[in-house]
Amino acid sequence: MVEYRIDRHSGVATYVQIVQQTKQALRLGLLRPGDRLPTAREVVEATAINPNTVLKAYRELEREGLVEARRGLGTFVRRALGAAPADSPLRTELEDWARRADEAGLEREDVAALFTAVLDKHFQGDPS
Repeated sequence: MVEYRIDRHSGVATYVQIVQQTKQALRLGLLRPGDRLPTAREVVEATAINPNTVLKAYRELEREGLVEARRGLGTFVRRALGAAPADSPLRTELEDWARRADEAGLEREDVAALFTAVLDKHFQGDPS
């Protein structure tokens, strides 16, 4: 089951963080079709956020066709995303790279900027 972590200082709306984290879990294979998401009550107890915020996130995921609410049973994953399992060799390489970046003294924001620049170059056709 996914455990949501809310960053109140990120500037990203709480419900969007839940949507993003759910999608990430789907892409990594941590959530699979048929899995149940935590109930709104469970998320509220773990994160101290408003239940309506959780419900808004779950409605957004449902609107995108990723989950379905089953009355009295909970919210369940309908389909997976992507093909990057959590145990992928690429993940291991990325973890090694992140460790080296940390050892080199780069801050999280520096690493994020560098990684985003590389992603933009390779996945959005940026010519630089």
